[in-house]
Amino acid sequence: MKLPVIKHLIEFIEQNDVDFVLETIETLEALTEVPSLKDEELDVIGELISNMYGAVEVDKLIKEGATKKDALNGFMKRVLGSIDQ
Repeated sequence: MKLPVIKHLIEFIEQNDVDFVLETIETLEALTEVPSLKDEELDVIGELISNMYGAVEVDKLIKEGATKKDALNGFMKRVLGSIDQ
């Protein structure tokens, strides 16, 4: 996951709607089923999906009352904590 990408997606969600990101996730997930995709292409799609899910989660934390900075920091700590385990 890349924090700058997640931040950019958060701004997109603020200006538009989280539904755009959720629909894009569904579209990308459907694309992963194309049998002719190469591993590198699947990796890129997976990274995009991962960042989008991260942005959706951060948006949820913001809507629950966290500041943008606290939501981003808390989310990244959770991600890094899960990697360490």
